[in-house]
Amino acid sequence: MVAKTVSRTDTLKEIKMKKIIFNSFLLLSMAFVWSGCEKQNYQGGDISPYMPLFDLRNLYKGSDITLSKDNMFGSDKIDGIVVSDHSGENLPEGLLIIQQKRRLGLWRGIAIDLGTAAANYVPGDSVQITVAGGVLKRVDGMLEITGVQASAVTKVTSGIKIAPYRVASSLILAKPNDYESVLVAIVKAGFSVPATPTETYAGDKLINDGFGNFPLHTERTATFAGSTGLNFNANYYGIIINKIEDGKLKPRQQIRTLKDVRPLSSTPDIASIIISGFMADVKGGDGNYEYMQFIATRDIDFTKTPFSVVVTNNAGASVPIGLPTLGWATGSLATSGNARTYKFNLTSGTVKKGEFFYVGGSTKMINGDLSTSMASSKWIRAFDYSKINGDGFGRATSGLFANSGNASGFAVFEGLVIDKDKAPVDVVFIGTGGSMVSGTQGYRIANTDFYDKVDVLSDDLTPQPFYRSGTNTMNFAYLTSDLGYFNKLGGEYDPSLGKWIKARTQSPVLLTKESPITEIEGVYPIPTIENPLGAPSTVVK
Repeated sequence: MVAKTVSRTDTLKEIKMKKIIFNSFLLLSMAFVWSGCEKQNYQGGDISPYMPLFDLRNLYKGSDITLSKDNMFGSDKIDGIVVSDHSGENLPEGLLIIQQKRRLGLWRGIAIDLGTAAANYVPGDSVQITVAGGVLKRVDGMLEITGVQASAVTKVTSGIKIAPYRVASSLILAKPNDYESVLVAIVKAGFSVPATPTETYAGDKLINDGFGNFPLHTERTATFAGSTGLNFNANYYGIIINKIEDGKLKPRQQIRTLKDVRPLSSTPDIASIIISGFMADVKGGDGNYEYMQFIATRDIDFTKTPFSVVVTNNAGASVPIGLPTLGWATGSLATSGNARTYKFNLTSGTVKKGEFFYVGGSTKMINGDLSTSMASSKWIRAFDYSKINGDGFGRATSGLFANSGNASGFAVFEGLVIDKDKAPVDVVFIGTGGSMVSGTQGYRIANTDFYDKVDVLSDDLTPQPFYRSGTNTMNFAYLTSDLGYFNKLGGEYDPSLGKWIKARTQSPVLLTKESPITEIEGVYPIPTIENPLGAPSTVVK
């Protein structure tokens, strides 16, 4: 028997033919699938009669749409929690406003035009509404459902507690449609122009929560329009109402009654010194090269009004181990090794309002050994901390800041006496690791753009005086070690309001050995098309 010889050409032809047959089969199979999808719905479960508000709002594409089971994908109803309260007469008349977060865990709201029947419902009522046959449309800027009869609304229960939904004003300004008809809390807000004792709520006021100026609107016919005693600092719980200006949605918050204003303080708590940046890890060895940057918010003569700066290093080798039992003064318990905290006394020199000044190592160089000298800058306290113990506590150390992944940070205090009960005027933290807080032991914080001494959203303003307690969990990030990143903290502080009107953000500035001082005291990196603001330093208004 003679064996059949198969050529390379024959083999390639056979492979190509198999590919053609396979691809033809695949296309035919996909055609059957597409055909099946066109003819019938998925049979794995029943369609809910209730359409999530997230999906309902997305039905609107710029023109009126009559709602039906067809365009609501088989649903004909919506449900949610009532947030409107017409007793204060400060909401659009006749609108029942509900919200829920059934899709993606995102709150969405909608207004239903019920006429006088809207006033029959109060916040916390759970309702179900048949909306098929109604019209989804924008009316004077608000997305509403019109043509719904009062009989289409069923109240299921009442008295549901609505959890505070804190939203930064900048997010609402950026995406007003997402927050429309939603009850939001604008927290720690003060009037951008301080209110006079006789000023009333009526009209439009700008409030600032540290993320931007936001309109607070009160109708002149509201029951509280003539009320005075506007708060210096408060939480505002209100519904976001949109109007159309210049073809764009313009959001504003409308409180329902004066109960929606939660006072936090009646007088400003002004920080005389604020933290604007720090160099925690220079290029090369850190010893005697780390420094901290501050700005004065008023003229200060340190011989008359002394301050203190304390650094905390919670690396595993720092002592004493365990909780910081004496708070920022815990370093006083260290008799050997690296102390948990290290103190600098500021007792000489002067600074002007808005002026940068520095505290740190005696080398006064911008990025470690053989780098640009900063000796001509304003240094209020500088000595060789790698050889000299701190002012009062803290042992000589090769590094003030932790580079281990555990938390470190620093704070500025009025006066020179620091104990477990002393709270700073400003503070920042980097990282989260290490033994930081338990019960009455921890590093006390100040009321800042990041931290609050009380939980401002709790009913009883629950105390949370330490870093990592309650909501005080925000921190700056560790940057890649040993490269020479300066941590620029760009924000804007208004001493007249005693608050940050633009919260600080961390901008890592990778310095070279030749970097000039303008890179850490000005706008750097410079503005680009991708980043039109660049990276500005902190400023005092």
